[in-house]
Order: sequence, then structure tokens, then C-alpha cells
Amino acid sequence: MASAATHASFLPPVLTFLSAAVIGVPIVRLLGQSAVLGYLVAGVVIGPAGLSLIAEPETAASVAEIGVVLLLFIVGLELEISRLVSMRRDIFGLGTAQLALCSLALAGAGLAFGLTPAAATVVGIALALSATAVALQLLEERGDLGSAYGGRSFAVLLLQDISVVAILALLPLLASAGATPKDGWLDEGLRSTARAAAAVAGVVIVGRYGLNPFFRLLAAAGGREVMTAAALLVVLGTAMVMEKAGLSMAMGAFLAGVMLAESNFRHQLEADIEPFRGMLLGLFFMSVGMSIDGGLLANHWAALIGATLAAIAVKVVLVAGLFRLFGSPWLDAVRGAAVLAPAGEFAFVILPAAADLRILEGNVPRFCVALAALTMLVGPIIAKGLDMLFARRASEAQPPSDVGDVAESGDTRVLVVGFGRFGQILAQVLLAEGISITVIDKDVGQIRAATSFGFRIYYGDGTRLDVLRASGLAKADLICICIDDAGAATKIVDIVHEEFANVRTYVRAYDRTHAIALMNRDVDFQLRETVESALGFGRATLEGLGLSAEAAARRVEDVRKRDVARLVLQQSGAMPDGSGWLRSTPEVRPEPLTAPTRPSRALSAETRGLIETQRHEAATRVLEPEDSERDA
Repeated sequence: MASAATHASFLPPVLTFLSAAVIGVPIVRLLGQSAVLGYLVAGVVIGPAGLSLIAEPETAASVAEIGVVLLLFIVGLELEISRLVSMRRDIFGLGTAQLALCSLALAGAGLAFGLTPAAATVVGIALALSATAVALQLLEERGDLGSAYGGRSFAVLLLQDISVVAILALLPLLASAGATPKDGWLDEGLRSTARAAAAVAGVVIVGRYGLNPFFRLLAAAGGREVMTAAALLVVLGTAMVMEKAGLSMAMGAFLAGVMLAESNFRHQLEADIEPFRGMLLGLFFMSVGMSIDGGLLANHWAALIGATLAAIAVKVVLVAGLFRLFGSPWLDAVRGAAVLAPAGEFAFVILPAAADLRILEGNVPRFCVALAALTMLVGPIIAKGLDMLFARRASEAQPPSDVGDVAESGDTRVLVVGFGRFGQILAQVLLAEGISITVIDKDVGQIRAATSFGFRIYYGDGTRLDVLRASGLAKADLICICIDDAGAATKIVDIVHEEFANVRTYVRAYDRTHAIALMNRDVDFQLRETVESALGFGRATLEGLGLSAEAAARRVEDVRKRDVARLVLQQSGAMPDGSGWLRSTPEVRPEPLTAPTRPSRALSAETRGLIETQRHEAATRVLEPEDSERDA
């Protein structure tokens, strides 16, 4: 068993990270900057270049990489394979052009400053790569991940992730430039490529045919924490397989997300992963800030700042031109280029690897790592400045673009929670009118029943805020709460009114008591689940007894109006039973809407006793108000 000293040894760094996050990020956000910048600055402050509160920044960086892995998994969940195919022009055309052009330009600058051709090539490629975590976080904060320029930006990032394995394979060739290549290097390269291809094929096959049955089995067994553990197992397991095959962990997580993009469990998985992703991604940004070499920055601050601004400027100009060439308006082109300007996470892998192979020597690796970190620090500031500069133009309508959306289409007008017998009939009505809907249910059987309806239905708990948010409720016109659990339905109403004030609430009420509770919460519409069916049944009964259809309809309508009037009086507290539900009485008692023509008659001794007790209680309720007035 671990001793108290062992526990105490890891608590200080954890508390340091948490304190830096909760202090630094809000301050930066109040200044109008991105949360990314807050994490980076916090990392600088607690790292070796600042207060040196963290003894081993490298350990934190290795853990923080999981944040990038989870981020790519969630991005993959937002993509369907069909959309990924529709983006192939931007992935392989724009992405390849960006990487090649920026690498050549930055390598040329390296040659101008005296680097060898091999060293300049490595530095150019490392700085040409973009920071996936920074770019996606900025796009997410702007709400532009599904926009035209957001889609193109993501296509570039995806090509870069795909190319990492080739870049790492290129390093030994650059190290042996001018020398005789080692025997068997070609065979080894072919074997590496084959391993990577086999790993990708394996992930695709397992994801396509194994993950949905796996999650169905777990959901049927119950236990939300097991679903969370399974989600982490899939993400981290796939990431490890890709890493063993020579690809990046982020690439593996992205593939796992794409395989689950059309899964019924997608929103629940996203909600389960989100808390881990947010905290670990923040830790990653802080680890980047801690990686800045304070001594190097103090000795060469002018050169580093100049190189940082120059590298960002080169990438913004070149990438904006490429975006424009591929059809983006100038405004979108500049915004996309600013998002992609910071150097990427893989610079911290490529540059040290090149130093180990002696491609980079002396202070060059340290200088370039600090340069990459500074671009990640300055990039969000420049992106925010451009946002402020172009705010007026950004509000204007943008021309349509041919790029496929990255995020799920925002055209869902209605979110239906619960796909039981009530929700299914509602869905039939909406489907007949062509209304776009998304359904959430935590019953695996109901999910299977919905597969033939032609709309999206996802496994998830509708009482959870993260699930509602992940399901796109913020963009919906209204939510239809069709579950038969009165307490859960009321909880969802409270969440929606607090977090999604613009969304209208239509609720299935379990009974009269629940209907009054919903009316007190100002829902837009509520309906007791048995009212209309019982009224329709009564109408058919009257017709069966000989009344005309018109007379039966009039009688049913009269009862409906009286019922609504009494419900309003009970909700306002004007009747004893309505006010009693809010204070002491556990339920609203049923009362006749039409005065009976004769008293009830008991047909057995047991029934007679029950009726007498009921009459005594009714008389007591009637006399109590008179007694109170007399006492007053």
C-alpha cells in the first residue's frame, strides 16, 4: 500500500497545474483572448522559464499528449466517411500544397542563415506543420469547425497527420545523405509501410464490424461508468496500436472516431470523453509553455522574436494564397491561414529526433524547439487580432462553398428524448411532414427499433447536460421530452431552461400532478399522455351507444374545455387540491367535471366502507375553510 509520503509527492504538481489553469485561463479570457493562450502563459509561468514550480516538465508532456489523442477522437466522431471522401480534394490537394510550399519557403530561410541542406529541410518541414490542438481549439471556440474555412483548415491538418510517418522515415535518409545507405534500408522502409497499412486496415475492420456490437452489449448490461471505461479503452487502445505501427497516436484516435461517427452511441461517447479531453488538452498546452528554454530566450530574445514573427507571416501569406486558389473568399482565407500559422506538436518530435541523428547540431535544435513553442504562444494572439480586425466583414453573408462540413449538419430542428410508444407516434407525425429530428434514448431495444425511420437516434441519457449539448440542442428549434419518468422529464426541463433558453420545451406529462408541475415551470406545451387517447375512446363509446358523431364530438370537446379550465385553476392555487400539491398534499385528487345526478352506491360491504371513508374526507375538506373563516 502506498505511503502518505508517496501520495504527497504527486499532489503538489497536480495542485500546481490546477491552480495555474483556474487562475491563468479566466484572466486571459477576461482580456478577450483564447483559452489556449491562457494555458500557454500558465505553462510559461510555472515552468523552468518562470517560477520553476514543476520539476519534470517532460513527464507532464508525455501525459498531456493523451489530450491531443482525445481531441482527435472527438473530431473523428464529427466526421462521417462520406464527408471524409467529399473532402479528398482539400485533403490531398490543398494539404499537400500547403506542406510542400511552406516547407520549401522555411527551408530556404534556413539555408540563408547557414544551415546545411539536410538541416534546413528538417527545420522547414517541422515548422511547416501546424498545431492541430491549437487550431481545432480556436475553431471550436469560434464555432467555426463546421464552416467552409474550418473544413479546409481541418483537411490541411489531417494531411499533415497522415504525412508524419513519411516524415519520420525520411530522417534517416537525410542523416545518411552523402554517405552510402546502410544495407537493407529499402527493405526496412517497405516493412514499415506494410506494418502501417496493416494497422490501418485492422482498425478499420474492427471499427466497422466490432465496435457497435461491443457497445450494444455494454449498454444492455447497464452501468454508465462501464461505457466511459470502454470509450477510453477504444481510444487509447487504437492510439497505442497506431504508435506501435509507426503512425501517430492522434491518427489512430481519429480513425477510431471516424469508425464510430455513424454509431448510435456517438453522443454518449462524446459526452463521456469530453471532460478528460478538456483537462488533458489544457495540460498539453501548459506543457508546451513549460518547454520554452528560458536561458536561450534571455540570450537570443531578439532573434527568437524576429524568427517567430517571420515564420508566422510566411505561413499566413502562403496558406492564405492557397486557400484563395482553392476557392475561399479572402476573409476566410486569412482566418484559416492564421489558425494554421503556429508550428505543430510534431515539431517537438521531429526536431529532437533530428538532433539524435546529428542532422541538427549545436544550439540549433534548442533554438528551433523554442521557436516552435513561441509560434504556438503568439499564433492565438494574431488570430484573435485578425478576428477583431475583420469582425465587420465576418458578419456579412459568405458565398456558398463546395467543401464538406466537418461538424454534423446543424439542420436538426427537433430533439426528441425518449423513443418509446409515445415518442414513436410523435416521430411518425414529424417524419410525415419532413421535419429533421434527432432522437436520444438509453434503451438499446428502442435504438434498434428506430433504424428504419430514416433519422438519427443515439444512445444516451437525456438528463445529462453534456449529452444534450453534444446532441446539438443549442441549434434546435425545440425539444420534445417523451419519457415516462416524471422526475427525469422535469429535470430535463430545468436543464433546458437554464442552459438553452432559446429552445422551446414540449413535454409529455405523466399525470395531472406532473402537468401542474410543468405548468409551474412555464414549459411551452405539455400534454398528459392518456388524455387524448381517453377522450377519443370516450367519443367512440358514445357513438357506440347511439349518439351521432357530431353530438359525441361536442360532448368530448365540452369535457376537454372543463378539464383544461380546472387544470389552470389547480395550477394557480385557486382550488384546494391544486395548491395542496405544492405545499403538503402528495397528489391532485381526481374530481368529476360534471356534477353527478345521484350519489355513489356500493355493491359490496368492503366497497361500502371505502365509500363512507371517502365521503367523510370530502366533507372535512369542505368544512375546513369555513372553520378557518369563523376562527378569523
